[in-house]
Amino acid sequence: MRTLPAAEQRLGEQEAEEVFGWILDGETSDEEIARFLREMSTRSETSDEIAGAARALRARLIPIDAPKGTVDCCGTGGDGHHTLNVSTAVSLLVAACGVPVAKHGNRAASSKSGAADTLEALGLNMEAAGRTAEKSLAELGICFLFAKNHHPAMGRIQPIRQQLGVRTIFNLMGPLSNPAGVKRQLIGIARPAYVPIYAAAKAKLGTERTFIASGDEGLDELSIAGGNELADVTGNDFEMRRVNPVQANLPHAPVEAIRGGDPSHNAKALEALLLGAPGPYRDAVLFNAAATLIVAGKTEDWTTGAEMAGEAIDSGAAQQLLADWIAIAQ
Repeated sequence: MRTLPAAEQRLGEQEAEEVFGWILDGETSDEEIARFLREMSTRSETSDEIAGAARALRARLIPIDAPKGTVDCCGTGGDGHHTLNVSTAVSLLVAACGVPVAKHGNRAASSKSGAADTLEALGLNMEAAGRTAEKSLAELGICFLFAKNHHPAMGRIQPIRQQLGVRTIFNLMGPLSNPAGVKRQLIGIARPAYVPIYAAAKAKLGTERTFIASGDEGLDELSIAGGNELADVTGNDFEMRRVNPVQANLPHAPVEAIRGGDPSHNAKALEALLLGAPGPYRDAVLFNAAATLIVAGKTEDWTTGAEMAGEAIDSGAAQQLLADWIAIAQ
C-alpha cells in the first residue's frame, strides 16, 4: 500500500493526478485517505491540486454521449446551510427552456438531501434514470448522471466522505468531472474567497463558458440573501465580478427562507415550486437559472434569463418535463 504525501506538501498538477490515481485505484488504505483528505481540506486545496485530481477522476469515469450545448448546474455541497435543492430545480427549468441538461449528482454526503435523494422522492427511479440517461437526454433534454453509476472508482471513497462529514476535495472534483463532458456550467462553491482558486482550476481544464459562484454567507450557489462572488471562466482564463439578485429583478431574502429538510420535505417544496408557488425558493431558483441560461448562450441579460425560467414554471413546461422524465425512466 502506498503512503500519501504529508498535507503540508503542495502538489503540482501532474503529481496530484498521480496521487489521486492511487486513491481511486485502491492503492492506499482508508485510514490514509481519511487523514489526507481531512488535512488537505484544513489547509485548503490549490488550483493545481484540484485540476490534477479532476483529471484523475475524468480518466476513470464512464462517459455518455450528449447533444452539443449540453450544460450542468450543480453545487459542490458541504456549505452547512441545508437549503432546498436549488440546482435540481434549476435543471428542470433550464431544460424546459430548450437547453439540454446533464445533471450530475449524488446522494447527500454532508447535507440532509442530495439531488439523487430528492429526485427519488419525487418518483424518479434512480436505477432506471441511469440506464436511460442517454435516451432521456436525447428525447427530453434532461438526464441525471448518478455519480455512482459513472464513477465506479468512487465506490470506496463515498463511505469515507460520509464518515468525515465535512467537505473535501472530492466535493470540488465532482462538478469538474461530468460524464457528459459538458463545456458550459454553473458551479456553486461554499467558500467565497475560494472562487478565484477554483476558477483557476477550471481554467486549467478548459471550458467554453462556466460561472463559478458563491454567496457571501458561504452558500454553494448564487444567493438571494446578499451579494455573490462570481468568476466568469472562458477558455483558459477568467474574470471576477460581483452579482446580486437585483440584477435579475429579484428581491433579497435570508438563507433561512429556503432552509430545507429531508428528501420528502424537499420534494414537496419542489413540487409546489413547479405548480407556481411564489416566494424565496422560486426567487433563488430563478436567479440561478438565469445564470445557467447565460452560460448556455440563451441570453446575456439576468432579468431576461429569470423571466425565461419563470415562464418555464408558469406555462407548466417544467412540471410536464418532470412527469415525462419519470415516465421514461422505467
